[in-house]
This record gives sequence, C-alpha cells and structure tokens, in this order.
Amino acid sequence: MKAAIVTVGDEILIGQITDTNSGYIAKALDKIGIGVFEMLSVSDDRLHILNTLAFLQNRVDVVIITGGLGPTKDDITKTSLCEYFDDHLVVNDEVLAHVIEIIEKALQRPASQLNKDQALVPSKAKVLHNAVGTAPGMWMKRADTVFISLPGVPYEMKYIIDNQVVPKLVAEFERPYIIHKTIITYGQGESLVAERIEDWENNLPDFIKLAYLPSPGKVRLRLSARGTDEALLRAGIEAETEKLKNIIADIIVGYDEGETMEVMLGRLLAKKGKTIAAAESCTGGKIAQMITSVPGSSAYFKGSAVTYATSAKINILKVNPQLIDVYSVVSAKVAESMAKNAKELFGTDYAVATTGNAGPYKGDSAVEVGTVYIGFATPNGVYSAKFEFGQPREKVIDRASGKALEIIYQEILKN
Repeated sequence: MKAAIVTVGDEILIGQITDTNSGYIAKALDKIGIGVFEMLSVSDDRLHILNTLAFLQNRVDVVIITGGLGPTKDDITKTSLCEYFDDHLVVNDEVLAHVIEIIEKALQRPASQLNKDQALVPSKAKVLHNAVGTAPGMWMKRADTVFISLPGVPYEMKYIIDNQVVPKLVAEFERPYIIHKTIITYGQGESLVAERIEDWENNLPDFIKLAYLPSPGKVRLRLSARGTDEALLRAGIEAETEKLKNIIADIIVGYDEGETMEVMLGRLLAKKGKTIAAAESCTGGKIAQMITSVPGSSAYFKGSAVTYATSAKINILKVNPQLIDVYSVVSAKVAESMAKNAKELFGTDYAVATTGNAGPYKGDSAVEVGTVYIGFATPNGVYSAKFEFGQPREKVIDRASGKALEIIYQEILKN
C-alpha cells in the first residue's frame, strides 16, 4: 500500500512553524506496512488544495491531510473537501455536543458560533472522534483512494492517528509486513563504513534493503525487509545482522532508533555502578544536556561545570593560570586539567572536558576554528585527544559532544 501526507498551512510554507506531523504519521504508517511515497505542503488556497487532491488521487491508496480544520476564514480544508467530493457541510450532533462540553468546561463560558462551526463536516465523511480537541477527523473515499483529514495541532493529530486512523486502516486493508533493524556505529564516516561492508552489502538478499543514515559522529545502518511472510523477514534480518557484526563489531555501539549514545552510556554506567561529570567550554553544556535527556540519569551523572570564560576555568575548576599562559586555553594540558579537576570537584569515577574554538571567530586562543581538545579523567589516569571538526559552529559543538561520549563509553567498557 502507498500513502501520501499533505500538510496545509501558509505558516509551514513561510517557515513560521516546523512540520512535525508528517514524521509522526509516516512512522505510524510504516509500523503497519503502509509506505509513504509523497509528502507535500500546500498553502491555504482552495485551488492549490484541490489540485493536490486530484494529483494524488490515482497515485496512492491513502491520503492523510493535516491542518485547516479550525473555525476561522483561513481554515478551508473542509470546504475544499466538499468541493472535491461534490458534497456539502452538515452539523454532526455528536461532535456539536462534544464541542459545547469542552468549551464550557475549559473556558467556563458558552460556546460561540465559531466554536459550534467545528461540528460542521462533509455529509459523506465518517467522523473520527477527537477526544482531546474540538476539530474532528474525517474519513472519506473516492474511487479506490481513502482521504483522511486531521487537525494540524500535533497532540490532537497524534491522538486521532493512534486511536482512530491506525486501527481503522488495519481493519480495512491487507498490508505487507515491513521489518526494520537499525545498527548504530560510532567513530567512522559513511564512506569508510561503506568500504568495509561492501562485499556484505552486495550479497544481501533481494528482499532486504540497506540505507545509510549519517549524522555527526555516527552512521546508522538501517536494514528493511518487506513481504508477506513475517517469520522469513525477521529471520533474514537477524541473519544479516549477525554477518554484519562479524565485520564491524569494533564500531557497533547499539541497535535500533532509541539506542543513542547517551542511552547506552547511561545504561553502562548504571550497570557498573559508576558516576560521571563534565567540564565544558566550547560545548556550552551540550554534553550535560545529552546525558540528562535520559530518565534516571541522576543516578550516575553528578553535574557539569560550564566554564566558558578563561577566568571561569581558573576560578571554578582551579586550572593553573600558568598552563594557560604556556600552552593556551585551547590545549591538551588545559583539557586534561579541566577533566581531572571536574572529577575531583564532583567526586565521580569519570569526567570529560572540552575546550576549543567553535567559531566563527578566533577567541582567546590562536588555534584554528573547529579545533577541540577533549580531556578524559578515569580511574586509570588522565589523557586528552585533539580533533578538527571544521565548521559551522553548530557542527563543531554537536560533533565534539558526541565524540566525548563515544570515547568515554569505550573507556568505561574496558574497565
């Protein structure tokens, strides 16, 4: 089965808001064997909406539309659907009662006519109940294509997708199985990883596809299998994963989308009963943010000192000013001192530290933009590593933070 997702709204096209709905819908459909082949964003324009619906009519089996269901004049999705389906709006009594109840409870006032207009739906539509908002979803069919219209408010869209759309699609359509497995690698770029696994990739079965998903510091390898025999697909994916592990075991750090480096680091620290701290300059707290994004991280993460200014490194972390004078504030010696002193300050088993020039201009040091020293304090000693992360600033910060977690993870594994 093929699907298309259409987001309606000028606010998306001018960059005022970021479309997060499409990604959520695509993941939900993928889990039930429906592949998304088109994602389109259209303006709040009647002809644009009508032309888009006509364009998709014979290309896909399911069209999911989000946005334009509000009560104001610029919300024209419902009237556009009426025109496309040669239909008219009618009041749905159940929706009307729901709207009145929500408005009176939430706002402590009677529902206005604009509020009540939310209960107007095309007469040919099947209403998809929205328990968390006032705009209902709608399910319509023309020829062999199903059109599903949902509110653009993300939490309302998610509720209807999870509780109405997905169960209805599962009940009404036969779908193939789609199985994914993601292998997460750290420390080598996409091209090098591709070279190492070239022979393996060339011998993959026809029903298994490989995708490279690179990001700063890591490459995700996603295996996808599609077919009617679920057991065969799962067995094939697992067999190929085992072959891959034999080739690149040294850079595999986890599996599947939720297995981020910070999740794996936290699990490892918790398992070993160890603690960690950070001292950050050029990364500005990014390392701490990554670690604390994991629930329960307070069990192993004791804190971070964001010592951005040179004076803060001296006053808070007690870095010897002579080290800075002799070696520069961006240097191996300073990174090591920051890590060592952070470990002592927070009383942890491990500590990481960053000092560098994220750019775009040179600061207190003469080193080139993109240069970062990462210091590591461990039970076995203190050391540092130098990296050249290039530009822009955001890339330097992200890559330095990711590399710090990657190396300390490998260090903890050894102990």
